[in-house]
Amino acid sequence: MVQDIAQIRKNWVQPVLPEEIPHGDMPGDKVEIGEEHIAKAKTVFPVLLEEMERILETGQEKIAITVCGGSGVGKSEIASLLAYFFNEAGIGAYVMSGDNYPHRIPKYNDAERLWVFREGGVRQMAADGVLTEENRTLLRQFQEQESDADPAHTADYPWMERYLSGGRKALEGYLGTKRESDFEEVEQIVSAFHAGKTDIWLRRMGRIETELWYEPVDFSGIRVLIIEWTHGNSDCYEGIDIPVLLNSTPEETLAHRRSRNRDGKTDSPFTTLVLEIEQERLKTQAHKAKVIVAKSGELLSYEAYCRQMESGKETKE
Repeated sequence: MVQDIAQIRKNWVQPVLPEEIPHGDMPGDKVEIGEEHIAKAKTVFPVLLEEMERILETGQEKIAITVCGGSGVGKSEIASLLAYFFNEAGIGAYVMSGDNYPHRIPKYNDAERLWVFREGGVRQMAADGVLTEENRTLLRQFQEQESDADPAHTADYPWMERYLSGGRKALEGYLGTKRESDFEEVEQIVSAFHAGKTDIWLRRMGRIETELWYEPVDFSGIRVLIIEWTHGNSDCYEGIDIPVLLNSTPEETLAHRRSRNRDGKTDSPFTTLVLEIEQERLKTQAHKAKVIVAKSGELLSYEAYCRQMESGKETKE
């Protein structure tokens, strides 16, 4: 296998792409591949082959890759392209979506996120002695307007700082943690894949209560498992051999979500807060990534990534 990878690295040329290629296993996922995604996948693929060659030299036979990054950054598209490149090169690959493994279906998880934020905010107000009847009445109005996560309120109502800080801290303890997603099940799947199990039951989940089931997947010819997931590089589970981080700012992520119409509240202050927390979590995990790709499509070292995040600008290494 090592010799095969070396030969593929030497001779690889991007295959001609058909109009549609297979994508991940998230039911109803909207995958729209553009030139930007193709360029990034073409840049990343040879680096993955190089990383794989080093791993295979140790005697390991199967490789688990994650493509992670903020919501709407192009994980599904790039993971699908990478799997297509692997399969066309004769290396069986399968794309698994981590979004199939939350503890709650999307509408309930969205509601839980909001509840966690609001509960944490109100608790902080009570602890700081600012939960007066007047403030509580005004806060309820903000909540009914779905603007209670808007920091602009603090200009006129300083006590809102306590609500926002408490809510944010509580939300940070939920987003991307074992409270939100079943990392244990994902780790079991990765472990079974590495162990060479040929039939693995994978979860499928839609957006309503009745859309939850499992399907057996034949992994007998699969040498590469690609997990596309915002939290793919998380410390909450183990087994990933090559983490790939697609970088973007919260502003870029929000713009992409608008274009995909991923939900009906992409402009809300609460959604913006969720994206900011996601970005901070990704940043704390970035040091583990073997491959980091800038929004512009160039590869970044971890040091260059840190400089880019500090400056908020694209940095060329």
